Amino acid sequence: MDILDKIIAHKLKEVEDRKSLFPEKLLEQSLYFEGQSVSLKKYLLREDMSGIIAEFKRKSPSKGVINSHAKVEKTTIGYMQAGASALSVLTDKEFFGGTSEDLSTARKFNFCPVLRKDFIIDEYQLVEAKSIGADAILLIAAALEPQKLKSLAAFAKGLGLEVLMEVHNKEELDNNLNEHLDIVGVNNRNLKTFDVSIDISKELSAHIPDDFVKISESGISNPETILDLRTYGYKGFLIGETFMKTARPEVTAREFIKGL
Repeated sequence: MDILDKIIAHKLKEVEDRKSLFPEKLLEQSLYFEGQSVSLKKYLLREDMSGIIAEFKRKSPSKGVINSHAKVEKTTIGYMQAGASALSVLTDKEFFGGTSEDLSTARKFNFCPVLRKDFIIDEYQLVEAKSIGADAILLIAAALEPQKLKSLAAFAKGLGLEVLMEVHNKEELDNNLNEHLDIVGVNNRNLKTFDVSIDISKELSAHIPDDFVKISESGISNPETILDLRTYGYKGFLIGETFMKTARPEVTAREFIKGL
């Protein structure tokens, strides 16, 4: 059983528990539920911005604890002041140390798009995402059957959320492209071995139709990599660990973005 299988097995149980604790009718009463989402796609296409989706995460299965001291409010405000285009917030507790409250806090203090980064397997999580203030959600092709991914994407669009689909190879890309997606992200990390290679983004770039905004995820540790990936048509760059592993992630982000 690889790490993704473990996460999904745990997520199935977690979602059932949350459904009983926080029924959908309760989630729909949230202040954010009827609100207009901020378009992640539009922010990534803006020429006056960096294209960086700056991520807040405390730990990961591959690295263990990355930063247990960073505060959501200070870090996310700092990311935006540094020139990030958007925020990504991990809401998975078991494997990444995140919470739904982390995302709501980021939403409360920032006007930019906020991506809910989690392992979404059920429509309930999309209602939950909308209720906590997310503007966009992540669907991982490796974790879902193509028909399930498509139906979740359609449901998300019905709630006014934008959809980022994450792929790791051409097979996942070919099997899962559909009209409900806004953004296609290439994860440069192999989920089975945790090896990272930017070449994955380069190899897949030509196979992603122009209808979708292209972003590259994982393993981006210097501005030169972004400048290189832009020549392959990438408009967005999801960066978490490079910033979060330092004592002051927002300062690291500012120096990084200056390098662009």
